[in-house]
Amino acid sequence: MLVLILIAMVVSVGVILLRSLRLQATLRENEAQIEELQKQIEAEKQRSEEIEEYGKYTQTNEYKEEVAKDKLGMVNENEIIFRIENSGGGSQ
Repeated sequence: MLVLILIAMVVSVGVILLRSLRLQATLRENEAQIEELQKQIEAEKQRSEEIEEYGKYTQTNEYKEEVAKDKLGMVNENEIIFRIENSGGGSQ
């Protein structure tokens, strides 16, 4: 009878140890996942800040002037534009 109790205790301790090892492995995996997610959160916060700054910049006169010049070909009143045209007779 004592032998059966001892065997049951050894089996129980073995099962508990096995489950403990599995739980520890799961815990390490979860901690690694948390760390990765925290890195992603920080990266997204940085990206969000950059987008917010760009949004503020797009409301400035400097940005509006830049777009007017680059996209629409507009110039300020006192500016002179020099255009270089290719005469078509260049070497190939």
